[in-house]
Amino acid sequence: MTTVLPVPKESVSNTYTFSSRPRAVQNRKKYRDPMLMDQTESVMNYGNIMYDRRVVRGNTYGQHALPVTSQPDPIEIQRQQEARRRAVARKRAKEQLRPRTPEPVEGRKHVNVQTELYLEELSDRVEEVDVQCQTDAFLDRPATPLFIPAKTGMDVATQIEEGELFDFDIEVVPMLEVLVGKTIEQALLEVMEEEELASLCAQQNAFQELRNAELAEVQRLEEQERRHRVEKENRKKQLREALVKERETAEKIAARAFAQQYLADLIPSVFSRLRDHGYFYNPVERDIENGFLPWLMTEVVNTLEKSILGRTMLDRK
Repeated sequence: MTTVLPVPKESVSNTYTFSSRPRAVQNRKKYRDPMLMDQTESVMNYGNIMYDRRVVRGNTYGQHALPVTSQPDPIEIQRQQEARRRAVARKRAKEQLRPRTPEPVEGRKHVNVQTELYLEELSDRVEEVDVQCQTDAFLDRPATPLFIPAKTGMDVATQIEEGELFDFDIEVVPMLEVLVGKTIEQALLEVMEEEELASLCAQQNAFQELRNAELAEVQRLEEQERRHRVEKENRKKQLREALVKERETAEKIAARAFAQQYLADLIPSVFSRLRDHGYFYNPVERDIENGFLPWLMTEVVNTLEKSILGRTMLDRK
């Protein structure tokens, strides 16, 4: 048993490592188009792996160190070839996808035309000359006959007399019965379907009319209930307003009676107290008390003082 064992670079120094993805061998074609073949593609040579130093024989746990050589790494070479092959394939695909000028129609040909703003004379144009030569006419030959393979086996024929296999008058009866029966059955089904559809339409119309009548009755009842509700609310509002006014009137009457009862004894006592405090007086009496009597007392005092002074002076003499 032989096994290809890749050895890690970090574990063993100066060892040769190899790793490649497995791939199937391509079938070699008998004919290859030289225009499609890659010029840089190299043919891969296959050898006997029994003599390959990369194959580990015996115990796979052993480490086999290969001598260091100055030859280039085949893995790197293979990677470069793969990259170059992919680049060439990508370039070829781009060239195939690039839009090209269509082929000229019969009797015409493509000619290079200058599209610049300023025309220039083409002096490196090669002179062309038309040359003709006469050839022998083609010899007429007959058309190629159609290939007919040779017949193999023996021809066998069977004679069938009229009426042996098929009698139209007899064989057509079951088919006609089936066709007529199916036609009548289909017609009956269509008639029954039309009657059923008409019955359904009549039921639907009756239901629609009943529904419309019920909706109208429901709307009438809703409107009547709404009017009753509005009238009830108005009556309640009027009753509340009447009760409020009646209560306010009763409160005003009670307040007025209480005020009259409270003020019945208050007015005389107030007037008497005001009269005692001098708020109610006779103007003549008030004038005499405040004006005449003080003046009179002052004059009497002056007169008495003068008489006392006269008597005192008389007594001193």
